[in-house]
Amino acid sequence: MRRRFLYTCLMLAIVLSGCKKWVDVQPSDRLAEDKLFSTTRGYLTALNGVYAELTNPSIYGEQMSVGALDVLAQYYFMTTSTHRYFDFTTFAYTTDRTRTAFDNMWKKSYELIVNCNVILERCGQPENPLLPAPYYGIVKGEALALRAMLHFDMLRLFGPNWTEQNKTFPCIPYNTVTRPQSSALLSSEAIMEKVIADLTEAATLLKDADPIITEGVSHSANANGSNDFRYRQYRLNYYAVKALLARAYLWTQDNPKALQEAQEVLTAAVNQAKPIFQLGVANPTATPADFDHMIRSEVMFALYKVERNLIYTTYFSPDLAKDVRLSFNNNDDNQSRKNALYDDQNDYRLKSWLLLTNTNGAFVTHVKFSVTTNSPAPAMMPLIRISELLLIAAECSPTLEDGTSYLNLLRTFRNCVSLTPANATQLKTFITSEFRKEVIGEGQMFFYYKRNAMTAVPNHAHLTNTKQMVLSNYIIPLPPSEVAVRGN
Repeated sequence: MRRRFLYTCLMLAIVLSGCKKWVDVQPSDRLAEDKLFSTTRGYLTALNGVYAELTNPSIYGEQMSVGALDVLAQYYFMTTSTHRYFDFTTFAYTTDRTRTAFDNMWKKSYELIVNCNVILERCGQPENPLLPAPYYGIVKGEALALRAMLHFDMLRLFGPNWTEQNKTFPCIPYNTVTRPQSSALLSSEAIMEKVIADLTEAATLLKDADPIITEGVSHSANANGSNDFRYRQYRLNYYAVKALLARAYLWTQDNPKALQEAQEVLTAAVNQAKPIFQLGVANPTATPADFDHMIRSEVMFALYKVERNLIYTTYFSPDLAKDVRLSFNNNDDNQSRKNALYDDQNDYRLKSWLLLTNTNGAFVTHVKFSVTTNSPAPAMMPLIRISELLLIAAECSPTLEDGTSYLNLLRTFRNCVSLTPANATQLKTFITSEFRKEVIGEGQMFFYYKRNAMTAVPNHAHLTNTKQMVLSNYIIPLPPSEVAVRGN
């Protein structure tokens, strides 16, 4: 049954392989759309197609996770201009390479947004006979959440840093129509109102429909029936939507609401006798081949990428050429940059770094995305973690004591000693360090720097220390395809 589920998701990427099939007004395509939404299974097929396309290399499958976004976050040592990502690490946004990558992110994201809008339009009202409970809440709730997530990430990429002045500047459109058209550019403030409204409605729908609340993630096939509501870690489930709300409120500097959303999830999903998301590593003494580098029990929402090992062989393997590989050093065994990141040598996260050798020498290698015969969750690509909520709670807590408690709870489950920050500024420094260790390869660190308007970031041209960051480097220019449509 699990294989059938995965096969369905892969095939859906073909069924819904692009915006064109959805949006052309040819009669044959309209009939195909009508036929697709003539059964309950058709709705699920359409929704699964969106999830399948989220793994596209132009967005979360590569560039918006391990690729361009993590290079923007200055994770990697890179000094040669021939490296395929050099233009990204130096914020050269007008070269052909960077323009093409960001243009593809934009086009694929808005293509999937249109697909979500088609699903939402077809859902109609709760009395839709093709979507009896809990199908209506699941399908509409997840489609709303996907639309909000995609818009939110486009804003975080192409919009300005959030300030009282900047939040009023027009920056990106919020598309709610089912056919491509040039929508008005809205301000960050208007975009975030719509993001939060969509996520809030999604959470309301999923609270009454999502079986994760009573049955957990259901990370196995149903031996006695349908798998429609299983594998909830690979869907934007109720708790993942609440986590997105916490992330959204934090972006708008509404710390009390961000804290409220984070605490609600932590209380409901973690602090129970039978937690939905289990904090900590399940196999801390496992060999590197068997170790759970994803810490899958803490992942709230992930993509299912069947050939995830290609990420390792395409980006991190020591067999790659120097101007292709993402490395923490000059393609050698120097561990200075890695050691500067980790303050405790007992940290379980250090297990994702190995010294590997081949005929060319020894190489410090990040193996988080490698897949071996015994790898747990070999297709998982995390997008939202419970640890992010712990750090949001640490950042937004009204007292230093409470914030430190959340920080050290995470560190305890990473096998690290507790810290005692002297003040709020030092606490924030510790939070930044923990977040940087948590989300390597997951595309979130650049957004963290941008949200905090950080002017000192890791230095791509030195193994340790920082470099000055110009705030304008946080704003990606609108892509050529969008500029062409608008004529300016």
